[in-house]
Amino acid sequence: MISRNQIKFINSLKQKKFREQHRCFLAEGSKLVKELSEGPFQLRQIFSTSDWVRQQSDWIGSFSVEQVSLSEMERISTLASPSPVLALFEIPDQTITPACWENDLSLVVDDIRDPGNLGTIIRIADWFGIPQVICSPDTVDQYNPKVVQAAMGSHARIALIYQEITELFRDVRKEIPVYGLMLNGKNLYEANLEKHGFILIGNEAHGISEAVSTFVTHKLTIPFYPADRKGHAESLNAAVAAGIVCAEFRIQNARSEKREV
Repeated sequence: MISRNQIKFINSLKQKKFREQHRCFLAEGSKLVKELSEGPFQLRQIFSTSDWVRQQSDWIGSFSVEQVSLSEMERISTLASPSPVLALFEIPDQTITPACWENDLSLVVDDIRDPGNLGTIIRIADWFGIPQVICSPDTVDQYNPKVVQAAMGSHARIALIYQEITELFRDVRKEIPVYGLMLNGKNLYEANLEKHGFILIGNEAHGISEAVSTFVTHKLTIPFYPADRKGHAESLNAAVAAGIVCAEFRIQNARSEKREV
């Protein structure tokens, strides 16, 4: 049986200040827990129902597992319909490397507030082989339970750090391109996209902040169709826009590689 203090501790990790204090975060669901355990995260403790333990006996191995009832799981879960397993993972120290944007793409997110958007963007980076995501300090915490859930295990394969974006761009070589999604940018499908550099995604409501936009070297926009249509949506969801842009970068990169062969 899980103790009252354990329940209190687990529920405290739903808040950023306690995740930072204890260097620990929550993950729920069999697939998610397994994927994160294979990444750079130290698995501290598993809480699960007895049925789940029996089904996962070959996988659990030496991990510390505490069996809980369904009603106890409901008291610690972050989900409307609790999963049969919840795990505590330690937050690792992560760093970014200039070699990445010198030779590959990096996603940069400026003040993304919606947890679902950030989680999906992390997953998009994973899908398109973009090794790191750099977030402004005001971006939602990457270990927010909703972000972790939306990323669906991609935290295990993507390096993600928080840094003042203006400071980052001041420190990089001017030859490194910074691509920013803006309404007054060049048509994405008519632009020549490099194999390396930064892809900058702005806030859901306000776009890229004015201070950060001064560092953009290539303004891009995703055109609506048909081009002469009078009525259309005001903007795209930030994660949807990130997916479209990353796909076009990889398509152009693949074509370029074929021409070089």
